Amino acid sequence: MKQIYSLLFLLLFTAGFAQAPAGYYSTATGSGYTLKTQLYDIIKGHTVLSYADLYVTYETSDVDNFYENDGSVLDMYSENPSGADPYNYSIASTQRCGSNGYNKESDCYNREHIIPQSVFGEQTPMVSDAHFITPTDGQVNGIRSNFPHSVVASPTLVTANGSKLGLSTIAGYTGEVFEPIDEFKGDIARMYFYFATRYQNLVAGYNYPMFNKSTNKVFTNAFLSQLLAWHNQDPVSAREVARNNAIYARQNNRNPYIDNPSFVAAVWSTEPADTEAPTAATNFTVTTTSNSATLTWNAATDNIGVTGYDLYVDGTFKSTFTDLTANVTGLLPSTTYSFYLITRDDERNSSVETASINGTTTAVPSGTTNCVSEDFQNIPANSVSYATQTWTNSGVTWTATDARTDQSLNARAITIRNGSLTSSAIPNGIKDLTVTTQLVFSGVAGTFKLNVNGIEVGTIPYSSAVTTTTISGINVTGNITVSINGNSGTKNRVIIDDLSWSCNNSLSNIDFDTSKFTIYPNPSNGTVKINFSNFAEKHQVQIFSLSGQKVFDEEYINSPNAEINYVTKGVYIVKITRDGASETKKLIVN
Repeated sequence: MKQIYSLLFLLLFTAGFAQAPAGYYSTATGSGYTLKTQLYDIIKGHTVLSYADLYVTYETSDVDNFYENDGSVLDMYSENPSGADPYNYSIASTQRCGSNGYNKESDCYNREHIIPQSVFGEQTPMVSDAHFITPTDGQVNGIRSNFPHSVVASPTLVTANGSKLGLSTIAGYTGEVFEPIDEFKGDIARMYFYFATRYQNLVAGYNYPMFNKSTNKVFTNAFLSQLLAWHNQDPVSAREVARNNAIYARQNNRNPYIDNPSFVAAVWSTEPADTEAPTAATNFTVTTTSNSATLTWNAATDNIGVTGYDLYVDGTFKSTFTDLTANVTGLLPSTTYSFYLITRDDERNSSVETASINGTTTAVPSGTTNCVSEDFQNIPANSVSYATQTWTNSGVTWTATDARTDQSLNARAITIRNGSLTSSAIPNGIKDLTVTTQLVFSGVAGTFKLNVNGIEVGTIPYSSAVTTTTISGINVTGNITVSINGNSGTKNRVIIDDLSWSCNNSLSNIDFDTSKFTIYPNPSNGTVKINFSNFAEKHQVQIFSLSGQKVFDEEYINSPNAEINYVTKGVYIVKITRDGASETKKLIVN
């Protein structure tokens, strides 16, 4: 149980505002969502500190002066409130997780966003707001990942202090969740209530299973009921009050639900239930390409407010959209798909379905086309375990090794550690490839290798920032296998999302005119000389294998010839470009 408050603390607490400055909540006079907005106006605009400054804040906000009273880091995911902790961390920087990461509990501690960074895109000021970011063991932080906090049915993993990971028991959500120990459930609930209030101007735009995409209520019915229960079952403790005061000294704002716990019921328990369903969207239309569909519609209406539109493709839920347009990628060419929408409101009341509309993707044209797009929506169910993951999307079978499936960038994504992401063999070649990456949890920036048919054709960088990379001029024709592998930081966890490439199913960009240069000897034994007919200009020399793989690329200025050594046995296309015009010739190396 929580430690018993001192008499002085109880007097202050029951007076209503536990150690808040006089007059701090003087304008919080309303009820329901009006009160929530009044609290937002009070606590918004706090002093924004850096992400690194969180560790400075923890020196006063998260010190164990309440359990062992030993001055160690007070970590909700490792604290044992009724006995000796399984391990401890000092505030000193030497025990923080660095570039080497962690392999087990007790290796190091880092910063846990109770509302995951991926929800708000690591944006300021949320990313460094200490009111909902706590010091936690690195391994347990990784285990919790971005899963909602809820009650676990049968745990698949139990941490050293009894926190659990497993499938949810909450109504309407069957995915994995993380359950803290009872001692800190109220603490965590009040952090959620703080976030819902401090960022009520933004939260309707955030996708998270616990949120209903509304400004006022913020939470789904099931998750709100759970948070209210946790708040009531685990009252505010002296530890929370001390933490609130310490953060106020640094950020100049407070968590009102710690200062006055009755605000929780006043905000979320006084609004009448909304049972009126929204109308259906109108003027629902679709346009297609060879691998995507763009859908648009006119807004629906609701007595309180529409919060989103659920899109179904061929009768299967695809995603929820808050705008009046949706883009569906990864479709097969020359294929007919059906689409319909269901409108949702703040209480998850549902409209009737729109009438289904059909859209037929176009055929893949000859030449270079955008033909592969992987959005990772078909990956296996969320899991924090690193394992081999396999799935199929639009005729391409993907295999990811040493991979987990619980992270997200643009919706779901795959996370690779010391493994690879590899496609099955597919036709139509590859010209240019684009992919988005992000380093998560810990580590330093690095790169992956991009291989096509087992040959390295480029590198893909990653860092803690979301990075989109395009590798151009790959130019391989025929059947190909694409693989992203060779992580330069074997302990780095990297999210990969929105992978696509354009096809290269012909050599139509090559003009077979051989009058402007000569190659000798041809056939060759590996040493080749190329003579230019007009050497007083710049020539670009490129050599391609018959599969389209570029094996040589150099420029020659004011040179009568080019000598190329060590060309391996095979048949090649030599391409010379001058003044934007290209000429080619076949080369045989015996």
